Parts: sequence; structure tokens; C-alpha cells
Amino acid sequence: MKAPPLKKEKQKQMESQYQLKKSKVVKIESWKSWEDYITYATNQGFPVMVHFSAFWCMPSIAMNPFFEELASTYQDVLFLKVDVDEVKEVASKLEIKAMPTFVLMSGGAQVNKIVGANPDELRKIIEHFIQQTHSPPIQYEA
Repeated sequence: MKAPPLKKEKQKQMESQYQLKKSKVVKIESWKSWEDYITYATNQGFPVMVHFSAFWCMPSIAMNPFFEELASTYQDVLFLKVDVDEVKEVASKLEIKAMPTFVLMSGGAQVNKIVGANPDELRKIIEHFIQQTHSPPIQYEA
């Protein structure tokens, strides 16, 4: 007997869970997923680093491997990626005007922002923030 097709929302949820296993960077697909992850991080006390990008922006694409490396290194930070053309509400709310833009958040509020592809500065603000706060590592559920 063939299994019934999954509803779109359930399928997206499963894809998101799979994405957590293969990548430490979570791609935000909608305003709701943005709210869910920010609420989760706020409730758990995790800082959030967000990469605002666009598929057509070469500096954004060039920063992807470095952002993945940061996500693997700093497991006490939740790393999110937002395509500004796909999830315009989030980009608008955080007043993102150029790509790439990186926003460090804590408690649901913006703590720091970097506009442009600057790997050294990005690592520096994460390290500085972690040294100030000392949060426990994120435990991803399977």
C-alpha cells in the first residue's frame, strides 16, 4: 500500500529537521518559521546570527561556506539564513538594505549588524558576544 502524500507544512517541517542534521545553518522559508526560530532561541537563551542574502548577490554566495564554518564552530549560537527576496517581511522588519547583511540577535532583539562580506569582523562580534554571555550548547532534536 502506497503512503499518502505529506501535507506541505509537514513536509517542510521534515525538510527543516533534515536540514538541521546536515547543516547547522537553518534556511528561513517564511515569516512563521522566522517567528518560530526566534521564539525558540529567545526561550532557550540562545543568541542568533542571521545571514541576509540573495541568490543573485555574489558576495552573499561567497560568504556561505564561511557562515557554515561559523555555525559548526559556534554551536551555542543559532545560525539562520534569510533570502531577502523570498522572505521580504523579515528583511523589511530588520531594515535590511544591502546584501550580505549579518545580524546578531539576543532575546529577540538586534545586538549587532554587519553590512558587507567581512569574515574577520563577523567572527569577532560572535566571539565577543559569546565571551560576554556564556550560553549552553544548542541541543538539536532529531
